[in-house]
Amino acid sequence: MPLFRHENRQRSEAARDLYARFEIIYTFVDFTAATLFLVGSFLFFSEATQTLATWLFVAGSFAFAVKPTLRLVREIKLYRMGDTETLAEREQS
Repeated sequence: MPLFRHENRQRSEAARDLYARFEIIYTFVDFTAATLFLVGSFLFFSEATQTLATWLFVAGSFAFAVKPTLRLVREIKLYRMGDTETLAEREQS
């Protein structure tokens, strides 16, 4: 069962719930990054606030870097949820 397969998120009710929770977090991070960049853009118009604007851009960039990390963690969790037979076999050995 490979990662990033649509079937993984539909495998069970728990998988659907996990997928939904991660989508909410992902969307929140997306809005946060966009807000940081938007506010930073406006602050960049004034020389007095350019340092703060730069830090907002850095924070927004960090938020954008979190997005693929969230996707990977979600997919690994979904993968592990669907791999119960292999886990059960390892536990018995």
